[in-house]
Amino acid sequence: MITVEEAQNIIATTIHDFGIIEIPLGAAVGRVLREDLFADRDFPPYHRVTMDGIAIQGESFQNGNRNFNIEGVAAAGAEQQTLNDANNCLEVMTGSILPNNTNTVIRYEDLDIQNGVATIQLDTLTVGQNVHNKGEDRLQNSKVVASKKIISPAEIGVAATVGKSNIKVSRLPKAIIISTGDELVEIDESPLPHQIRKSNVHRLKATFAHHGIVADTAHLNDDFDEIVKQLKTILEEYEIVMMSGGVSKGKFDFLPDALKTLGVTKLFHKIKQRPGKPFWFGKAPSGATVFALPGNPVSSFMCTQIYFVPWLRSCLQLPDVVLPTAILQRDTTFKPDLVYFLQVKISYNQQGQILAMPVDGNGSGDLANLVDADAFLRLPRGKDLFEKGECFPLVFYR
Repeated sequence: MITVEEAQNIIATTIHDFGIIEIPLGAAVGRVLREDLFADRDFPPYHRVTMDGIAIQGESFQNGNRNFNIEGVAAAGAEQQTLNDANNCLEVMTGSILPNNTNTVIRYEDLDIQNGVATIQLDTLTVGQNVHNKGEDRLQNSKVVASKKIISPAEIGVAATVGKSNIKVSRLPKAIIISTGDELVEIDESPLPHQIRKSNVHRLKATFAHHGIVADTAHLNDDFDEIVKQLKTILEEYEIVMMSGGVSKGKFDFLPDALKTLGVTKLFHKIKQRPGKPFWFGKAPSGATVFALPGNPVSSFMCTQIYFVPWLRSCLQLPDVVLPTAILQRDTTFKPDLVYFLQVKISYNQQGQILAMPVDGNGSGDLANLVDADAFLRLPRGKDLFEKGECFPLVFYR
């Protein structure tokens, strides 16, 4: 049995890049950007009017002029106009190009317009006001968005602005989630007294979906020969194989021996932690990475959040997440010499600190307790009393 740190280090040795593909921009939200985005021209590309009103030479106002004859109208999307008389003005619309021979925009709310004459009703103004200058945001050829970040609507807008109808992103791996055990039935079935509906596979599938991966699913009954037969094909077809159940000490926990039979290299089995001690991890000859999680729902969920999600993020080329710390809100006792991932409800105080209140449950089989909590608080080995007010690392799952 190894430590949590040793398990994390072993898993880190298997991180690898799944590659890069190019996809339509409209399908890129939530994907990992794999190219830098550069401005193909200045942002904005011209001196842009930011208020509906009139454009003038500010010096004319400073010289005492308050009444400006309107020469015409400059609409957004129209070619740039030119003010012919420095003591006149042009009406301008938001987004239009600032006319030549003007440098200041006065909004309509500060004007009185009568018979083609705009009278400014201000005592002072700033030359250059209400003008978004060319190149003020970014200059041509400057980097606007760096690679290796999750694409949000903000990045979509930038990509569209620089003309990227297709964009390079991290390729998503081919993954499968496998449930095990004769006691499991489908969610639309009515279970007999000795049966339960499948839940882990759907929770894990949702975790994959949260990262953009549509994972396949399969089920293995408690039959060693059948498990070996099905796993042989699965290990050759998929890059990530995630299994739930069948890895502990039970008489029908066949997965470790089945994986050994198929030549899968065991990198570790069992971690000094609670929940999730029976976690099995390895690599198949085909290159598939195998996460064989405990069957108890809280255990499988915790292992997914603590080990799988950081591994997947690194494979997709996202930066490591720095865990925040939270302040424990109640004395907690845990006697086994194991790292304890405590379920907690999160709140915040007026100083912006994170507060973690333990959520009592009934062990690693109490999947309903997960909905009452928000995160896992990592309590270290080496002590059995964790006092209110102490700070510990926090892993959000909500």
